[in-house]
Amino acid sequence: MRKIIAAFNLTLDGFCDHTAINPDEEIHDHYSQLIRNSSLALYGNTTFQLMKFWQELVANPSGEKSLDEFAKVMDQIPKIVFSNQLKTTAELAWENASLASESLEETVRDLKSQAGGDVLVGSRSLIVQLTNLHLIDEFQFCIHPIMAGKGLPFFDQIPEKHDIQLRQTKTFGSGAVLLTYSCL
Repeated sequence: MRKIIAAFNLTLDGFCDHTAINPDEEIHDHYSQLIRNSSLALYGNTTFQLMKFWQELVANPSGEKSLDEFAKVMDQIPKIVFSNQLKTTAELAWENASLASESLEETVRDLKSQAGGDVLVGSRSLIVQLTNLHLIDEFQFCIHPIMAGKGLPFFDQIPEKHDIQLRQTKTFGSGAVLLTYSCL
């Protein structure tokens, strides 16, 4: 049975804003390893469009080892995209990406019942929906030492209590802290 892992970067005040944080080499290395240990990634349309940045980095490496390695593993992992805007796989412009043919709930329930590697969820909207459906097995929140003061709040659409258990912490040299929780 596969495990569904929600992995996300947050500011200290709980906002999702990729422009407010600056992941360092250590954090890129962590996420590269997480992706290598997984067999599939799920994205919503907005996050998928942001992830396409890594395609360009594969084609034109930066020379920074951790960034270039992250770009390679991001390029290689198969992706399923949940989108109401995209209608064909040609619009995805990523060879190993496909559009979901079923609802998020049906797709994830099916994936969980299959043998295979872990499934990463890297979009806020999908993580919120799957949390509310009780389909997340593990959360990995990387909390960055930045208070954005504004932006998209991560937890504002989770209306009920969810019991989780802290399994592991890791502090990065930048001061960011990775909190890994199992869902109960």
